[in-house]
Amino acid sequence: MPASAAANANALIDTGAILALLDRSDRWHNACVEAFRQLRLPLLTSEAVLTELFHLVGDSRHETEAAWKFVRSGALVLGIIEDAELPHLQSSMPRYWDRPMDFADATLVHLAKRESLSVVLTVDQSDFATYRIEGKRQFRVLPRKGP
Repeated sequence: MPASAAANANALIDTGAILALLDRSDRWHNACVEAFRQLRLPLLTSEAVLTELFHLVGDSRHETEAAWKFVRSGALVLGIIEDAELPHLQSSMPRYWDRPMDFADATLVHLAKRESLSVVLTVDQSDFATYRIEGKRQFRVLPRKGP
């Protein structure tokens, strides 16, 4: 990812929040839309988040096209995780034994550290309230209230 793209991002976005933004029937839709409107774009995400997104939208042509439209809208910037960074993800995942951290979440926690970000738009509120950036700093989790 070009340094200028990362410098423009001031928050991260997780899979569930993207799905909620795209699906008006999602119970998190209104809360995520409200939080999304308050954030400066673009939001930083990872390839793992996009992989989850396209897996979860499934085979529906309409939903896949809506996901692509959002991804290509300029609302997102993709943070690339290099090979040399993978050991950081590997060491992060087992740290939360009581709340297993999946790979996509590990990429976001790593990007938060690398890019000095602490705001995340997610529906996984309790997970990101538990995760720590560099083992110390808490995330500011948005939306602040759930459905």
